[in-house]
Amino acid sequence: MRGRVAALSVALLPLLAAGCSIPSWVPLVGKEKPPAAAKEVAKAPEPPPTPPAAPPLLGTKHEPIPHTDGVLDRVIVVVNNDAITLYELQEAEAQYVYESKERPPEGEARKTLQEKILNVMIESRIQLQQAEKEKIVIEEGELNDNLGDVMKKVNAKNQKEFEDILKANGLTMEGVKKRLREQLMVERVKRRKINLRISVTEQDIDRYLAENREKLETGLSFETRHILLLPEAGKGEDGWAPARKKAEHVYALLLEGQDFSELAKQYSDDGSGKGGGKLGQVKRGELAPEIEEAILKLRVGESSAPFRSQVGYHLFHLDAKETLTGEAMIQARNQIRDIMYRQKYEARLAEWLAEIKQRAIIDIRM
Repeated sequence: MRGRVAALSVALLPLLAAGCSIPSWVPLVGKEKPPAAAKEVAKAPEPPPTPPAAPPLLGTKHEPIPHTDGVLDRVIVVVNNDAITLYELQEAEAQYVYESKERPPEGEARKTLQEKILNVMIESRIQLQQAEKEKIVIEEGELNDNLGDVMKKVNAKNQKEFEDILKANGLTMEGVKKRLREQLMVERVKRRKINLRISVTEQDIDRYLAENREKLETGLSFETRHILLLPEAGKGEDGWAPARKKAEHVYALLLEGQDFSELAKQYSDDGSGKGGGKLGQVKRGELAPEIEEAILKLRVGESSAPFRSQVGYHLFHLDAKETLTGEAMIQARNQIRDIMYRQKYEARLAEWLAEIKQRAIIDIRM
């Protein structure tokens, strides 16, 4: 039972917003491990930090909340005709501290936290009011289906067992149903006001690809082999001449069709020479930029002309190279679509919240 009570907190947290929740349908990127060619697509700009959770009317039990100044409860904000009380704010604050496992803030830090939580509560009430204005009704069948999902999350085998778990956590079935109904109302009004007004076109994705191609290819890998000819130590610039001549000789042998691996074993001063010069699979960005650029200019199966670095003279052979084509491109486009949809959703949500808050009458009495 204790494990189920703990799980209940997680299962019901989305219902704690007095009608507001972060929509579970919003596409997130990369739940499954993507192919290597699409890995870096998920590295989009980080979304704005998630604000503290809204009022936890259905959360894990915690210690009784201390009231300030001996006041049991009082209205601290009126949103249109809907009141938010001091107890609700204190309960939300206590739940946030409990869930985050942080030390309870004091002084200005606590004031800042309360302001953030209160803002979430205000937005929650306004969204629910908008759903009521839209005359959104949640049928009993839909409510029961979603309630069944909650029961599964806490491993309740039947309604009686679920009610026992709720009771052990200081909750009631009526309260859970009320908050769940409010959540569904808010999600539906968001679909009307936000989801149906945004889209991501193929042209949007093409533009994103064009602007971010280099970044998207960062995580792609290639397989290469290497021959290194070192200059003679202690002779300054004169020590480079023999290395250059040897590199040119090796390159001439490659042009004649001799095998790169055998030449690496014979001539390379690098430790990889014993293995035929193999460097294995290398991700883009792991080698020095000038070396990587020289390698990636090659076609698969082609060897580079000698070029000089600070270390010595190099010759590379490209064995394989991942590219954003075929299945990798499909994966990349799908992830880009999700990223762009989420960005547009967040922008439209912020815009809509600003609109309805501007029209609302908000009386703060703290």
